[in-house]
Amino acid sequence: MAKENTQWQRCLAFFKANVNAQEYQTWFLPIEFVSYDADTKELLLAVPSNYFFEMLDGQFKRLVYNVVWRNYDKETRILYRIHTDSANDISMDVEGSPTAAKLVNYKDDKLRPMRKSPAEDLDSQLNTEYRFENFIEGDSNKLPRSIGQSIAENPKQSTFNPLFIYGSSGVGKTHLLNAIGTRIKELFPSRRVLYVGAHQFTFQYTHASVNNRRNEFIQFYQTIDVLIIDDIQELAGQAKTQLAFFHIFNHLRLNGKQIILASDRPPAAMQGMEDRLLTRFKWGLMAELEKPNQELCRKILLSKMRRDGLNIPDDVIDYITQNVDGSVRDLEGIVNALMAHAVVYNTEINLEVAQQIVRRTVKRQPRTVSIEDITDVCCQQWQVSQDDVFSQTRKANVVLVRQTIMYLAQRHTKLSTSRIGMLVGGRNHATVLHAITQVKSRMATTPSYAQQVAEIEKQLRGRK
Repeated sequence: MAKENTQWQRCLAFFKANVNAQEYQTWFLPIEFVSYDADTKELLLAVPSNYFFEMLDGQFKRLVYNVVWRNYDKETRILYRIHTDSANDISMDVEGSPTAAKLVNYKDDKLRPMRKSPAEDLDSQLNTEYRFENFIEGDSNKLPRSIGQSIAENPKQSTFNPLFIYGSSGVGKTHLLNAIGTRIKELFPSRRVLYVGAHQFTFQYTHASVNNRRNEFIQFYQTIDVLIIDDIQELAGQAKTQLAFFHIFNHLRLNGKQIILASDRPPAAMQGMEDRLLTRFKWGLMAELEKPNQELCRKILLSKMRRDGLNIPDDVIDYITQNVDGSVRDLEGIVNALMAHAVVYNTEINLEVAQQIVRRTVKRQPRTVSIEDITDVCCQQWQVSQDDVFSQTRKANVVLVRQTIMYLAQRHTKLSTSRIGMLVGGRNHATVLHAITQVKSRMATTPSYAQQVAEIEKQLRGRK
């Protein structure tokens, strides 16, 4: 056994000489020598996880086999003992695949340092029109914008890794993601930055799997310095794609690479996503992009007017900001339509034209009630004071009213969960999500309560 141990120590020395210090510490030092059978020419190595095995038998395959064949026998078979359940001492043995790992003939006693081929040119897929300069700041986006800019200027910091941005459609998530990526490429041109939608990521993984190139797919993504994935919620229900992303996520974060994700909902509201991914989404910072209020909509509209050289009367600006329902995407469409109308018809923009364009652009929704209306009706229904609802009391009857208000506000207003929580006694979005779940459960099991909620909704419809 002493001889085999000596041989393995020589292998480790070869590995250390041919990879960088971080790779050696991460992927080679944790390997445990178990045994070597000279008769069967089998080398058994223990590794911590299946992911370890995939890395050694994928990205480092050529190096591993060259080192082993040189120090043992050129026909040595490598078996990996993978610890699948360390707590109960459960493991399985898997044979490596030496395909394409040809033995290199060296004249000296040491392996030559393995030179990595230079990273291929990478299309970052960023829309460089989306920049911080034209991402107008307001109360609804100040936190994610500030953190995004901090990451862009120092992508090596780890405090906000991953950065998880969430918000409803049209509030500017895609703009912010691209602004972060674009700024990083400007400040650090050599960084490998990639922006990709979750749908495209899934398609790429499926294509790679069908063509038996799954390892290549994972290895490519593990070379990225800043990975930006939009609409991450679309990975829900995609078990195999989630597993691939899990490996990529772990590798990037372990190696100090930045991960930025965007979703239309917070992790707590995601269904069909593995718990271990949801946990990792919360490791860094979660920041909500709320719908812009009228003041911010006005700033955005004025900015787009200056950009396009438009002259829009104040009454038109007021009308637009009051009717876009907090959608930056709708604002963009309206400005483009106004500009096209002015050019094609050679006419000035007026309120009548704006009204026509807004009606065509903005998907009109039935007029909704306010959270004040909901609070008033609920408190009357159960004879509870609004002061109690907004207080910190945990009395069962008050909690019931409070949760019902949150549930109805989520159904009948355009307020974000964070905003609802703030308006109902300064609570956070997680409390609101919990309240919504509780109300739905109670309605499903208590017909009398469901009838009360239905009656409240009937009264609210009468207030529209």
